[in-house]
Amino acid sequence: MPEGPEMHLASRFVNQACRGLVFCGAVEKSLVSRNPEVPFESSAYCISATARGKELRLTLSPLPGAQPPREPLALVFRFGMTGSFQLAPAEALPPHAHLRFYTASPAPRLALCFVDTRRFGRWDLRGEWQPDRGPCVLLEYEEFRENVLRNLADKAFNGPICEALLDQRFFNGIGNYLRAEILFRLRIPPFEKARTVLEALQHHRLSPELTLSQKIRAKLQNPDLLELCHLVPKEVVQLGGKGYGLEHGEEDFAAFRAWLQCYSVQGMSSLRDRNGRTIWFQGDPGPLAPKGGGKSRKKKSQETHPGPMDRMEHPPPLTKGPSKTPGAQRDLPEMTTAQQPEGPGLQHNPGAPTVLVKGRRRRTRRRQATTGHRRPRKKADTPSEESGGPAAS
Repeated sequence: MPEGPEMHLASRFVNQACRGLVFCGAVEKSLVSRNPEVPFESSAYCISATARGKELRLTLSPLPGAQPPREPLALVFRFGMTGSFQLAPAEALPPHAHLRFYTASPAPRLALCFVDTRRFGRWDLRGEWQPDRGPCVLLEYEEFRENVLRNLADKAFNGPICEALLDQRFFNGIGNYLRAEILFRLRIPPFEKARTVLEALQHHRLSPELTLSQKIRAKLQNPDLLELCHLVPKEVVQLGGKGYGLEHGEEDFAAFRAWLQCYSVQGMSSLRDRNGRTIWFQGDPGPLAPKGGGKSRKKKSQETHPGPMDRMEHPPPLTKGPSKTPGAQRDLPEMTTAQQPEGPGLQHNPGAPTVLVKGRRRRTRRRQATTGHRRPRKKADTPSEESGGPAAS
């Protein structure tokens, strides 16, 4: 899921790709998108972008003399799981391009596209940042730090620190991979109580006798959790490319994968928090770890690359049906009459005839009638059973 760094990189991409381009005409929305139509049309306009936390604002600004005369329009995007912006030829739009802005002729026309494979992304015509989101961890660090430390009495800090880090009221821009990397660097158990971790930072003050350069050096050498919430996303931005994403090519993802130290890295453990989100960590999970709600599992050594299921924050539950492989049944030990469980009404009748079917002994209907137990008939495989449909009850 795109997090603060990915939104910042997306805004940088839009500004660089659209520099010097003139757009015209109406904004085009795909038929399948459930987002609103964008009521904007101009004979000549430019596009710019800014990011804040997990949101991106796109501004459409008419050029002087453009018709019809109108004010600029701002759209605020939230990318969902797979949202991104791409610049492509107008005659070869990428799949899942749900919002398109076209450049003017006569040069070969281009289209700035909002691409979203899973269609969880949203755009807001009001053009305002969501009011319940806190200051951006990347661009508003001082306000972000003050907002967290001023609100430690909030019930959000009663729970584990790994869950508090996803609360966008306080950690706007932090997501699943960032929280794992931040906690791992400080060796903080993910299920330690959030208030316990953060209260110590209220009294953390550098000596006033230090010079500015000494203070900066001290923060870089020994950053606390809130400082890492600013510095770690900044590292991702400095990597360039597009950061984390499900749809990026191998080259785009290679630098980011090499940068990861904990998230989906082999040898690390993972648990699901109370919201069903996977947290990666090393060592003790902490006192508030779920008991019986989720098993800690380690990344296997042969899994060198995160697969689609590892990247998903809400992977669907796995269902395992009975094996249809003949060899799997041949390997089962054969149960003889001497191994049948004994109980009331299940005593073996020595006089009851038996039928040998494929190496197994099966009681006849006479036996079923006397015991009152009937063995269910084995049905042939049907599509509904294979897909876990209603027939599999």
